[in-house]
Amino acid sequence: MNIKGLDYNTQRDKLQLPEYGREIKKMVDYCLTIEDRYERQVCAETIISTMDRMFHQEGNRDDRMQKLWDHLAIMSDFKLDIDYPVDITQAHNITQRPQPLTYGQRAPKVRHYGAMLFEVFEKLKSMPAGEERDALTEQVANQMKRCLVEWGHGSNDDEKVADDLARYTDGVIQLDLSSFRFAKVSVANVANNKDKKK
Repeated sequence: MNIKGLDYNTQRDKLQLPEYGREIKKMVDYCLTIEDRYERQVCAETIISTMDRMFHQEGNRDDRMQKLWDHLAIMSDFKLDIDYPVDITQAHNITQRPQPLTYGQRAPKVRHYGAMLFEVFEKLKSMPAGEERDALTEQVANQMKRCLVEWGHGSNDDEKVADDLARYTDGVIQLDLSSFRFAKVSVANVANNKDKKK
């Protein structure tokens, strides 16, 4: 469909700062065409006052004006030859894309326990024996059992948890299954929790 005088935003040039809209961009483009320096300066100040009215905020006026003049410089591709009342050298930094973050790609030794449990295993190895280590051991053992049930490994028995805990703490933690009592883990409850997360 090609109707004279009708165009869509997808057919137009991309805006550097779309929050100001096409009308402000047209004003900036017009300002660039003004040959007289004084008139160009007046036009730029008028554009700034319009932008300020569009996004008027309470707070530090100097910071707001700095931001608006930076944005005017960006919208003009830094081609607007006027006397800026503020330093716009930092405006280039606004247009730069940040470097992508690097994420650690460490894979846990055993996926169903996850990386966090392995961090706790390391902590358990270095903790001195006592009530604090016993309390953490109890929480870790119960979490390991929940993980086994959740991942459906079939063997979520207490012996497997005790063996794994001893293996991953290099034998420092030995669960005495004759006295240790696991919290009750229901397969139905774990399945319901999975459904709620979705």
